Amino acid sequence: MNIIQEINNINDKFAVEGSKLRIEKRGDKLNIRGSLPSKKNKNNFIVQRISLGLKADFKGLEEAKKKLQLISLQLELNQFNWINWVKYSAKNEFKDKLKFSTRLDDFEEYFFKEIKNEYLTSTRKTTWRSSYKPYLNRMKSIFNDSNTENLNNIFITTLKTYKEGSRSRKQCATSLSVLAKYLEHKLPEDWKLMAKGYGLNKASFRDLPTDHEIEDLWKKIPNKSWKYVYGLMATYGLRNHEVFFCDLSSLTIDGDKIIRVLPTTKTGEHQVWPFHPKWVDKFELYKLGKDPELLPSINKDLRVTTLQNIGKKITDQFKRYSLKIKPYDLRHAWAVRTIFYDLPDTVAARMMGHSVSLHTQTYHHWITKRDQQQAVNNALSKHQKREI
Repeated sequence: MNIIQEINNINDKFAVEGSKLRIEKRGDKLNIRGSLPSKKNKNNFIVQRISLGLKADFKGLEEAKKKLQLISLQLELNQFNWINWVKYSAKNEFKDKLKFSTRLDDFEEYFFKEIKNEYLTSTRKTTWRSSYKPYLNRMKSIFNDSNTENLNNIFITTLKTYKEGSRSRKQCATSLSVLAKYLEHKLPEDWKLMAKGYGLNKASFRDLPTDHEIEDLWKKIPNKSWKYVYGLMATYGLRNHEVFFCDLSSLTIDGDKIIRVLPTTKTGEHQVWPFHPKWVDKFELYKLGKDPELLPSINKDLRVTTLQNIGKKITDQFKRYSLKIKPYDLRHAWAVRTIFYDLPDTVAARMMGHSVSLHTQTYHHWITKRDQQQAVNNALSKHQKREI
């Protein structure tokens, strides 16, 4: 009798006794396979495999039979524990998973290390919650569910769970790059290429509100305080929370209308010019120069709240007034507007508080159109001169 026949005979006997487990031969090794408690939830049974580390010969098969009997008894008595049934390499894997989880916790501690300023700490918390934690949690989940210990595969798999060309994918890549540096792990050479694609999707090209629509929506806001918020965002391309962390003293009748975003914000201090300048008057923003308290009264103490919570209040108000656009649509519309004012991309990026590369990637569609239009205008101008 060969080994396969003997395995089948043993499995048949256990099946008759009601067992849902069986011995299997994989290569030159023996395993036990069948319905076993999930490693995450012992009440949830799924088909899994236990590697026994036994050679696929008659001596190993006799030992495997004893193991199968013992596992069946443990299951019957509700005493089964995975930690007792992982082979040597798997035990190391359990330790590695615990170690990896610990390293991620260490990374969080490192992220907040030596940040003693209360405002910077709050900003850091907002950044962690929105720009790191979601991606690291997903990575941890993928690592725990994976059968590989190859970190490159874990990094790539995590990145690819986000839609190609999406903002989430770009942010995931950025966050994991910081993690990789902390872990002293070298990412694949094409990591930046895989991450590329930050920007507005094709639908957004069509969906940005026109200047006329922006003006009409402003009129529909019943609350004067929130009209100022809307007007500031439309005229200066501010992020939600930045509205409440600006020096607005230049908005007086005689002021230069250049506002200063304070260093307590996400990207630090920067100055912003109005586009369109006429909106300062149209949206009555000049009143804020003398009395910034005209803005809604909200809790701005970053010791007890976060920039994210403050920004959410604006999002909620947009929904409450059924404006049918998102707050960030005003920011994107501002950026596109500066492109057709021929404002240099480097200057616009600085006013928006982000890098030039991010600016050109995000608004590539409109920048390309502007540059092509300028080339066409130059060509037509030269042609007309030749005809004259």
